[in-house]
Formats: sequence, C-alpha cells, structure tokens
Amino acid sequence: MDEAAQNGDQLRNKLVRVSAEYEGMPGDIARGRELARRFLARVRAAQGSPVSDRATDLVQLVVSELLTNACKYAPGPSLVDLELAEDRVEVTVWDSDPVLPVAETADPGRIGRHGLEIVMAVCQSFEVHREPVGKRMRAAVRLADA
Repeated sequence: MDEAAQNGDQLRNKLVRVSAEYEGMPGDIARGRELARRFLARVRAAQGSPVSDRATDLVQLVVSELLTNACKYAPGPSLVDLELAEDRVEVTVWDSDPVLPVAETADPGRIGRHGLEIVMAVCQSFEVHREPVGKRMRAAVRLADA
C-alpha cells in the first residue's frame, strides 16, 4: 500500500468531532445549524463517508430543535457536540436545566411544542441523562439513506 493510501486510512479512522458553546443569544440556533452543515461537509471530504442530503437536513433539524429547547428553557450556556460514530452522527446538547424533557402525545391541532416529538421520530436513537449540573441529550442520525 502506498503512503497516500495509508495516510487516507489513518485519516478515516480518526475520531471526527466538533464542539461549540452557545449563550442563548439570538442567532445561536442558526449558528448551530451552520456548525452541523460544516461538520458534515468535513466528514464528506476528509473521511470519504457517504452523507446523504437527507442526513444533512436531519442533523441540522435535530441540532436546531435541541438547541432551541436549550435556549428556551435553560438559563445560561449550552454546549453542542457533533461526533462521527461509524455510520451515524451523534448530536449531543448539554444545558443547565436539570428538568428532563418529555415528548407530548401527538396532537396535530397543537401549535408548537413538537420539537422533541420530531427529534424522536427522525433519529436512530435518543436519550437524555441528568448531569451534576443540567442535562445531556444525545440523538443519533444515520449518515446514509437506507
């Protein structure tokens, strides 16, 4: 195997992750979506991983919904981590509110408050854990369409 191929294999095997902190300011949600867009573009280019357009849209949606909840309900900063894990991206959002979110029952007549319901519908997995301060929500989105 030539040196370029070995370097490419090493790059593909490296952990790909990005993190950002947000303060609950106007524009944070748009900045979170942009973080996701740039991260997935880097995954496509550097890792050679298949990333469908649908996955790109879904990751941005998940970041947007989880960060919206953090900005709306938690005082103070929030953290967003995006990490490549095999065939998926794991989106993790930490915020300072220790109250765990609960998805409401489906109600097409309800205006608003569908974010968690949407996240749970589009993700491969979703979990929430209390932390010593606040909570951590993690959602996994598959990179390639089935």
